[in-house]
Amino acid sequence: MATTSEDVWRLLAELATAQKETDKQLKETDLLLKEVSQQQKKTDKQLKELGQQIGGLGAKFGSFTEGLALPSMETILRQRFGMEVVSPSVRVSKNGQHLEIDVLAYTNGELNTAYIVEVKSHAREESISQLKSILQRFRRFFPEHKDKKLYGILAAVHVSSELREKILQEGFYVARIHDQVFELDIPDNFQPRLY
Repeated sequence: MATTSEDVWRLLAELATAQKETDKQLKETDLLLKEVSQQQKKTDKQLKELGQQIGGLGAKFGSFTEGLALPSMETILRQRFGMEVVSPSVRVSKNGQHLEIDVLAYTNGELNTAYIVEVKSHAREESISQLKSILQRFRRFFPEHKDKKLYGILAAVHVSSELREKILQEGFYVARIHDQVFELDIPDNFQPRLY
């Protein structure tokens, strides 16, 4: 069958119509993509704000936990261990390096001892390495305490029994909350590690 010029013109007209329809659909797709992109930006902004709010809540909860721990930890440090100075939230910077201690307690004289208390709402494996790092760096930041015996205490609102055992094996005291008061949770034969 031979193609006539009318057939060619008709095909061209159909092609032009189809092209216009395709152009219209592409414009609609572009508009939808722009709307989706704008919505994505809004969502990203909302997620960023939510992340900041959650971070702020985490910091506030950490401060709350430290505040909750301080009175009972101060009692333990003074009465059980004979500490004269108990300082919450100690921050020190030297040569561009920083060290933050939740509670620093020490006494001079015959005892000549210091305790570092790391307070956590939920103790985790990294809580052990964090406390160990603080203890290892302590004398660099506090050369005035270089001759003191140094011990670590991990105080936590929640600590699993498995993690408690690991903390004790590292030679750290464990303090847990009981009736809204932190208490030492160590076996009778516990021997702390001296740093």
